[in-house]
Amino acid sequence: MGIVGGIIKMSIRARHGYPLEDRQTRRNNRRNGFVDSGELEAQRKVELLSNENEKLVGQIGRLEERLRVLERIATDPAERVSREIDELRSRD
Repeated sequence: MGIVGGIIKMSIRARHGYPLEDRQTRRNNRRNGFVDSGELEAQRKVELLSNENEKLVGQIGRLEERLRVLERIATDPAERVSREIDELRSRD
C-alpha cells in the first residue's frame, strides 16, 4: 500500500511540475546547503522586512532631528528665534 501511494504521489508531482524528490535527495540538499522554496520564501520575507525596517529607522531618525529643532525653537527666547529665521531668509 505504501509503495502504491508513493508511486501515485510521484506521478502527481511530475504531472504538476513539482520536483521529484525522495528522502535521500532532501537529506543531501540540506547537507549541501540547498534550500527549498518554502525556505526561499521565508528568506525573501525576512529580507523585505529588514529593508522596510532600515527605511523606518532612517525616517524615525529624521523625525527625531526635526523634533529637536522644534523643541529648541519652542524653548529659546523669541529674539534668538527671530534672528535665526532672518538668517535663513537671507540665505535664499
